Amino acid sequence: MFVSKEKPGVCPCIGWGPRHCGELCSRDCDCPDNHKCCSTSCGHQCIAPYKEKPGVCPCIGWGPRPIGLCKDSCSRDCDCPNNDKCCSSRCGRQCIAPYKGKPGICPRTRVGAGSCVELCSSDCDCPNNERCCSNGCGHHCILCLGD
Repeated sequence: MFVSKEKPGVCPCIGWGPRHCGELCSRDCDCPDNHKCCSTSCGHQCIAPYKEKPGVCPCIGWGPRPIGLCKDSCSRDCDCPNNDKCCSSRCGRQCIAPYKGKPGICPRTRVGAGSCVELCSSDCDCPNNERCCSNGCGHHCILCLGD
């Protein structure tokens, strides 16, 4: 029995890339190199797999959820224009500019030098420009100066 192995990666969103109508492939193994057999609006064709846009989604803001019906405006980064990413918000998934990060670099620490309490897990857990840094055993929020 022959088992067709799917190539890694995902097909880009429909509407991106060159379009040729017709059934130009039926499985990933019909495609050269790392290309995948992807559905277009008018058939299937071999397309290079989608690469996620660089950057990370910004921290989700705290506070009450907006009044009204929440709905997703995207499902993947390729649904968003330019460099925007498809991120969870307080009201569904929305296209949002990627998070640039808080300023400064966490100081070096010695292993086992600090308290082993986890007071944060990411910069999003810290107020203002404070960053979530390791103290050698756990993590805590500190203001980091300089780059």
